[in-house]
Amino acid sequence: MTAPSPPDPAVAPPEIDSDPTLRVVEEGLPAAAPDRSWFRRHSKGVSVAFALVVFAALVVGLYGKRDAFIDAIGAASPWVLAGAALMQVIWLLARSEAWYVCVDAAGGDCGRRPLYRAAALGYLGNLLNPSFGLAVRIAELRRTVPDTSPTAGVLVAAEMPIVVVEIALAGLCSFTLIAPLGIPWWLPLIALVVGVGVIAGVSGIAIRKDHGLWKGLAVLRGLRHRNTIIGLTILAVSAQVFRNWLVLRGIGVDVSVWDSMALLIAMAALGLLPVGPSLGPATTVLETDRILAFRDIDPQAPTHVLVIPKNHYPDVAALAAADASLLGDVVTGAYRVAAVEGIGESGYRVVFNTGADAGQAVPHVHGHVLGGRSLDWPPG
Repeated sequence: MTAPSPPDPAVAPPEIDSDPTLRVVEEGLPAAAPDRSWFRRHSKGVSVAFALVVFAALVVGLYGKRDAFIDAIGAASPWVLAGAALMQVIWLLARSEAWYVCVDAAGGDCGRRPLYRAAALGYLGNLLNPSFGLAVRIAELRRTVPDTSPTAGVLVAAEMPIVVVEIALAGLCSFTLIAPLGIPWWLPLIALVVGVGVIAGVSGIAIRKDHGLWKGLAVLRGLRHRNTIIGLTILAVSAQVFRNWLVLRGIGVDVSVWDSMALLIAMAALGLLPVGPSLGPATTVLETDRILAFRDIDPQAPTHVLVIPKNHYPDVAALAAADASLLGDVVTGAYRVAAVEGIGESGYRVVFNTGADAGQAVPHVHGHVLGGRSLDWPPG
């Protein structure tokens, strides 16, 4: 009787092929290895819950501006809203693709689908604050594809090439701030030089360093990838500018494309503040179809709100000469702001600075509503 031959160690028994637990044991891994974490096993549910948390934070933060939001939606035509939505989608796609190119060059192999999903969630967080949005994007990508995405440090660095191009574009277009903010003509030239210098400096670092978190700058080492990032970023920024122009024109604000570009640069600068432009110092207090009131970014009193007409006039004298009715709306707006802010009874001051000697820094008529403390006299 012939003895059975010993099993060939190179051939796995059928039961091992059919049972993943036996397979990992056979390969010498812990028996618990097939078990994924709770977050990995419920990936879609966690993503939905994460999105709901971000959305809830957004709703809570913007709840005080709900009336202004409803009025703005009602003032715009369906075509304007559709065009603005299209521009927003173009921006999202271009910005997400730029991030994908950067992450891919940094060694990521996670594919577009999880990255775009993380980007969409992060850009929702951007409405609260850009830094918060970036953290949400990175956390979501690392949570869903930890094995194929770079480390968190590399992902932060991978955002830098896009930001650097945006800084250079802001420097190039900063001449649009000369008229609305009254800045000297030579400041945009300095901004342009600084922007070009930042690109050159970061590109030099990318060439000299290729390990650790510096891997995130890998996209700047090759001309093809660099041009791709520049093109996608220009497309994304252009979509934002046109979206702002379309929405402002749609609700009756007489602005040019250059004004919309200046607005984008100013909002990007405010976005660097810890609280962000949406919920912090630039919060809208009051809005009608003719005027807008918002908090001053450099308050001189506990309550410091600016009231402006939506149509452009360089100062209050020009406004009074051209449209007394609109001037009345601005003054009425100041009264309403005082009531909303709770300083109507204790007292407040409305100031219109006119001309350089009065300290007018912005050549667009605006009234300062100050209160909440004892105000000295004479001022200044």
